[in-house]
Amino acid sequence: MTETQEIDNPGSNFTQVLDAAAKLPGVRINRAAYLRTALKRHCTEEQIKRAIADSPAAAGIPFKVITEIANTSIAYETSKVTGLSTLAGIPGGLAMIGTVPADLAQYMGHLLRIAQKLAYIYSWPDLFADDGEEVDEATESMLILFVGVMFGVQIAQGGVARVAGMIAGNVAKKLPQKALTQGVIYPIVKKVASYLGVSMTKRLFASGIAKVIPVVGAVLSGGLTLGTFLPMSKRLQKHLASLELTKPGHRTEEAEIIDAEIIN
Repeated sequence: MTETQEIDNPGSNFTQVLDAAAKLPGVRINRAAYLRTALKRHCTEEQIKRAIADSPAAAGIPFKVITEIANTSIAYETSKVTGLSTLAGIPGGLAMIGTVPADLAQYMGHLLRIAQKLAYIYSWPDLFADDGEEVDEATESMLILFVGVMFGVQIAQGGVARVAGMIAGNVAKKLPQKALTQGVIYPIVKKVASYLGVSMTKRLFASGIAKVIPVVGAVLSGGLTLGTFLPMSKRLQKHLASLELTKPGHRTEEAEIIDAEIIN
């Protein structure tokens, strides 16, 4: 692909970075293992099994506990990305990403890790359909929407809310494949990917400057700081916590906890 073609297709270039990051060792989170580890200090074995089989919301886990676990996961991933130590030390890991700069793939990898953890604790189904290396289209679309929310793309928030509504309405245990790949959500996904890719394409692929999207303004080549990753994670946390998927009826009043956490 020529430089001009890459600039003309910012969405596909962003997707390339996301797919490369998703293939890095350690990026994919095992939903069952994560929920078991996260919940074991707070819940009974019966609750944990129900949370894994269905969802933390279905298991009746208090929203305050969900918030505490989410905050702990954010703190852990923030400490990791600040030092950029996790993925860089894995032999052969960064060799998988081809033309995508290592620091950009690392940063995206950490975004995907915290997005998965927050999704699972806030009652989303498993994002990865299988253990294969390739990322299926529905998963790719969902991850694009999550990252869009993290970067403050308003249309991405609407897309995530609509998918959450589909999952909650159908009591589904998997992502709505058709809606995310060719249905009503797919046009939103394309717009979000294009938005996220425009500046990245111009600066990274055209100019060779390893900078993330200017909305955040983090310079990857110089290291990543607490001031970028943390607010982005909190933004996704707040949005996921506001959805009906995580609070079936009786949790509406407790949603204020998230706002208090973010302000503090």
